[in-house]
Amino acid sequence: MAVLNVNGKSLQANADPRTPLLWVLRETLGLTGTKYGCGIAQCGACTVHIDGVATRSCQVPLNSVSSGKKIVTIEGLAENGKLNRIQAAWLENDTPQCGYCQSGMIMAATALLAAKPNPTDADIDAAMTNICRCGTYKQVREAIHAAAKA
Repeated sequence: MAVLNVNGKSLQANADPRTPLLWVLRETLGLTGTKYGCGIAQCGACTVHIDGVATRSCQVPLNSVSSGKKIVTIEGLAENGKLNRIQAAWLENDTPQCGYCQSGMIMAATALLAAKPNPTDADIDAAMTNICRCGTYKQVREAIHAAAKA
């Protein structure tokens, strides 16, 4: 039985230690905001924070995070029902289209702004490697700049 620190809570997960974190979050813990996209850490739909670093959870085995590392999923960003500044900027800038990649995008953008509070377009391009099939990259950039100013 692995004990995980997810969104500030200690949670138990009964899964094979080699199981990807993505599947533990979704199937064992019921946190379905983190999405499966490609399974090879390329698309970014599965992005979560592990100790503050945006990480593709589809390639992280359970046994590498059950040692007290702090995991934050999209469900853990809002505090007391209030969206964080990036989530709010996403809505204000009509960023999502189909929405499938958006939780991963928001997690990547949150990590970016934590590291660089006022990112340039080049900073955004370098950090936002998530794939959006709808092509909302312009809106993503606008939302990140808006959140930086908030």
